[in-house]
Amino acid sequence: MDIKQLIAAHPVLAKVAAAEETVWINPGLQPFASVRPTLPVGADDIADASARLRRFAPLLQVLFPETEDRGGIIESPLTEIPHMAALLRERYGGDLSGGRLFLKRDSDLAVAGSVKARGGIYEVLKHSEDLALEAGILTGYDDDYTRLAGPRARDFFARYKVQVGSTGNLGVSIGIMSAALGYRAIVHMSADAKQWKKDYLRAHGVTVVEYDGDYGRAVEQGRAESDADPMSYFVDDENSKDLFLGYAVAAERLQKQLTGAAVTVDEGHPLFVYIPCGVGGAPGGVAFGLKERYGDNVHVFFVEPTQAPCMLLGLATGLHNGICVQDVGLTGLTHADGLAVGRPSGFVGRVMEHLVSGEMTLADHKLYDYMRALWQREEIFIEPSSCAAFQGVLDAAKSPEMAAYIARHHLPMDHATHIAWATGGKLVPQAQREIFFGTHLAE
Repeated sequence: MDIKQLIAAHPVLAKVAAAEETVWINPGLQPFASVRPTLPVGADDIADASARLRRFAPLLQVLFPETEDRGGIIESPLTEIPHMAALLRERYGGDLSGGRLFLKRDSDLAVAGSVKARGGIYEVLKHSEDLALEAGILTGYDDDYTRLAGPRARDFFARYKVQVGSTGNLGVSIGIMSAALGYRAIVHMSADAKQWKKDYLRAHGVTVVEYDGDYGRAVEQGRAESDADPMSYFVDDENSKDLFLGYAVAAERLQKQLTGAAVTVDEGHPLFVYIPCGVGGAPGGVAFGLKERYGDNVHVFFVEPTQAPCMLLGLATGLHNGICVQDVGLTGLTHADGLAVGRPSGFVGRVMEHLVSGEMTLADHKLYDYMRALWQREEIFIEPSSCAAFQGVLDAAKSPEMAAYIARHHLPMDHATHIAWATGGKLVPQAQREIFFGTHLAE
């Protein structure tokens, strides 16, 4: 791959390859109505996923009593954070021009404590439903799904394995859900994964296999081992439609929360959403759900570390999973463990190429700066990876690239709503939180 030719064809790559913070506006963005018929997934698929999660809600209450207050529906709060908005303005010059700033706290999702509780748990449930219906343990969609917590079902699931490759949070969601149902759960974890996440999984009966290499290596080996075993099911974060749809259900629930917060989303009231991005499954699924719900009135931006901007590379070049960060001289190493991915999902990239509005990148030290600021101003903790979202908010408020985007689309920013999507943090042990708070990286 000739890097000079790539940069000549896509000038934004000069900054990306130099690990400089970058704002990239997607030139391929198109009206959603024109894109929708070309997509491999649609509104009916989201509705099907949502119905499945409702069917499983009684079982989730049995397996995870902490979900009882929401009737077995795993959902997170939407919290307005005006003090953080004030800090972004005062400390960094990021004035939201009268718009409101919210935090979507998937960092607090039950069971897995991250956005991966959406797609990861959903895929395990769908696989389990398929197996149980085929075996006659469930007789139909109207059956009592709590029987899947009984001894017959557990003995049945114990014959099977569920495996996944992960940098951390996806492994937690897949591992915990699979083990709770009785599967032999195996999580293949890259070197970037935090030790506390490995310890947490092992304490819940999950087998953790560690690798010296990056996320790609963990996925490759995990997939190979699973494919060699007819009793094993591999959750493929790079290509899974089921994962993608589990994330997409978030949009219908967010709509209810926005209505409850007296937020209007229409042509005169644009919605901006900033989502940390690794391989792309979670942000892509959420973005797709939001576009189905709000069309051109929602503007979704992904945010990645300067050393691991794999989705930006895939989208900007059109090569998708045909390019990795190492191809342009980057390391893929970052303190944002959930975002430490070198090669993006080709499936997600091709769905997103005309839907996502753009991307931002940030240096690692800002992850900790934003984390401390959110705690100081709002008393809300999210893990460093999640804090990448605030770079999106800041760039939207002050970057010339975003100013041009806003002008081109004639967006009334004084009536805009901004959402930083917090992707993880609830399960981080207190000792690890204190280490995070004490971490200061050089700029």
